[in-house]
Amino acid sequence: MSDGFLKTRRTLLKGAAATLSLAALARTALPGGAFAHGAGPEVKGAKLGFIALTDAGPLFVAKEKGFFARHGMPDVEVLKQASWGTTRDNLVLGSEGNGIDGAHILSPMPYLISAGRVTQNNVPVPMQILARLNTNGQCISVAKEYVDQKVTIDGKPFKAAIDKKKASGKAVKAAMTFPGGTHDLWIRYWLASAGIDPDRDIETIVVPPPQMVANMKVGTMDCFCVGEPWNAQLVQQGLGFTALTTGELWKDHPEKAFAMRASWVEKHPNATKALLMAVIEAQMWCDKPENRDEFAAIVAKRQWINIPVGDVAGRMKGTIDYGDGRVVENSPHVMKFFADNASYPYQSHDLWFLTEDIRWGKFDAQTDTKAMVAKVNREDVWREAAKALGVTAIPASTSRGKETFFDGKVFDPADPAAYLSSLGIKRIA
Repeated sequence: MSDGFLKTRRTLLKGAAATLSLAALARTALPGGAFAHGAGPEVKGAKLGFIALTDAGPLFVAKEKGFFARHGMPDVEVLKQASWGTTRDNLVLGSEGNGIDGAHILSPMPYLISAGRVTQNNVPVPMQILARLNTNGQCISVAKEYVDQKVTIDGKPFKAAIDKKKASGKAVKAAMTFPGGTHDLWIRYWLASAGIDPDRDIETIVVPPPQMVANMKVGTMDCFCVGEPWNAQLVQQGLGFTALTTGELWKDHPEKAFAMRASWVEKHPNATKALLMAVIEAQMWCDKPENRDEFAAIVAKRQWINIPVGDVAGRMKGTIDYGDGRVVENSPHVMKFFADNASYPYQSHDLWFLTEDIRWGKFDAQTDTKAMVAKVNREDVWREAAKALGVTAIPASTSRGKETFFDGKVFDPADPAAYLSSLGIKRIA
């Protein structure tokens, strides 16, 4: 192995939060990846679902750049799903039932599925979260009819506008992608912070991410929350504007997860680790600035998102044209895949998602959230995979600590009840 090759590999994989040892580099360069000298994966493939969103990018990259194959999983299939509901249904089926084994997924969904809260006949289907796929990168977009109201992170002007619209007898609707999912929670948080009850003052509807722009065009909704590239495309088509990025609500917030059926993980522990190593390596690659143009070209392809590269590249690089006259370069809220521990599935973040789903009645107030997190969140597997890759910057704690939101609310993972009681609008007493 030449010095030049080693230098190239170091340049590729060195990131803000990772340092790979030369031994690990040599190991991952071998055809068998991490398993060249040990027990290999039990199977050579798995069926993984994704929704057409930029934050599914690590799965696209792991497939296209050969990371799955390098880690002994050449037969991985990355399969497009029509909606989050379809993703859920195919996870319930599993690949043995012509469904899928795992997916790019909204972080709360593995909990909702595991608890049988969103499955047919409320039958639990245990899931496990193996990694966080990204932080930041979602937006709340608003129809162009509200552009003169200067709707931003401060939603009060939006409240005044929709109060006037409702008084005229017209319906007001907010779209999200799955009840109890991340987009649902972001838009609810923003609406509630402005004094808008998302269940009583506005109608919330479910729309799959790729259909958001078309629905806004025909006037189906007044605002929506979704990931990229659909917010950017809304602006490109002159149909609306970005009121805020979700990173403005909560800086470096967790977003999508990489999750598998628990039965698949238990049956294929080596293959699970191999998949995870490929995904982590892809996340490192995605975060390198010099790879962003190629990354944009990959995600824009027909088999992935099928969208003009220009609708992906700008926001991926941190340039946000809000569509209302604001343009931000080098946004601090750019989507991250590995940097700043973006890939590590903090248990404290899953606890926040569960706490918010209790807030809105998706889970009972008596739910043992910590026990649920212990079953679903497999940060221990992530640590094993990261160590096998030679990653040295691994979080010392399963908690990122107290989290502060734009409106001053603080979530302390040690006391979720105090956070809940501090919120003005909620479904629980």
